[in-house]
Amino acid sequence: MKASAFVYPWDVNGDPEAPARIAGLGVEQVTLAAAYHSTRALTPRHPRHRIVTAEHAAVLYPAGDRWDGRELRPYPAGGWAPGDAFGEAAAALTDAGLEVHTWVVLAHNSRLGAEHPGTSVVNAYGDRYPWAPCIAQPATRAYLIDLAAEAAVRPGARGTELESLGWYGLEHLHAHDKTGGVGLGDAGQYLMALCFCPACREGYGRHGLDADELAVAVRAALEPVWQGAPSDGGWTGIEKLLGETLANTTRAYRDETARSLQEEAVAAVRAAAPDGFQVLLHADPVSYHAGANPGVDPAHILSVADGVVVPCAGGTGTLTPFARQGREGAVIAANFPVVSGMGGSPGTLAADAAEATRLGATELRLYHAGLASDGDLETVRSALTTR
Repeated sequence: MKASAFVYPWDVNGDPEAPARIAGLGVEQVTLAAAYHSTRALTPRHPRHRIVTAEHAAVLYPAGDRWDGRELRPYPAGGWAPGDAFGEAAAALTDAGLEVHTWVVLAHNSRLGAEHPGTSVVNAYGDRYPWAPCIAQPATRAYLIDLAAEAAVRPGARGTELESLGWYGLEHLHAHDKTGGVGLGDAGQYLMALCFCPACREGYGRHGLDADELAVAVRAALEPVWQGAPSDGGWTGIEKLLGETLANTTRAYRDETARSLQEEAVAAVRAAAPDGFQVLLHADPVSYHAGANPGVDPAHILSVADGVVVPCAGGTGTLTPFARQGREGAVIAANFPVVSGMGGSPGTLAADAAEATRLGATELRLYHAGLASDGDLETVRSALTTR
């Protein structure tokens, strides 16, 4: 089973031993960040630094002239990834015998929301989520589609993995996050993800809903959640809080909006890419879920992209809805965290991979070769090289 490790350019650039170390894990591929959100990252083996602070979402290569004169455009990286950081790292990794695919983060950008507040998701209380661009807005969609096409198809890349190509909601790994005091569950997360920006208000209207009345209903539905009342899980809980008609109508609008964006973005990547270029999406099989792995309809997304990267941190059951589609040649990559200090389980990787294979996974993704300790990497190497 083919395996790929996630890597940042700053894990490689300036560390001449990094490419061989990564290749020695037993992976055939690296998924190398080309456009990424703000982060603070550990670099436990780098000869020049131990911490990299990426201050804002940025492209990790020189942006092209397609952005000239446009209000919404990608931000260049600062000193954490100067110049063509992606290109430099990609060349070194290719020389080590690794296949390079781009890792492109799209609808997750706090600086965009800070500088252009009107682009952000707005919840039923009027609060903006600056990290979450609203994918219903025409200008934002155009920005995301062009960013996907440019960042995905970097010189030397054989494919891409598109993250956050869909709705983003309340959940966000924010600095000093203080939002866990109330257990929102699936129902609360969905209700807090519903957007009420002008574009979404118009969209609800096209589906026969009055946006003001809907916002009132959402706030009323959330009251028992704030009071700590447990709710039914899954979609049943959402329907119970909001009512079946409102719940299903909002879901239809959001599914339609996300699907069309995914179709357009994948088409734009393919139009810019050479023959044989692989396009995968990070995806969750529950279409109403929001976040870095946005919810999709498995049958639809496998008719659009070459496959999916599926989060398996909470178990491998998320693979089954994709595998059931039985699309010949589709990539179903099981994504396992292997950084023990971040909740990963490198020690069970061999067993986890075997179970993923049984459930229909065709490839593995390992998060993350740059963040893991030497001990974690040795455990991964042992698991992969004894398969």
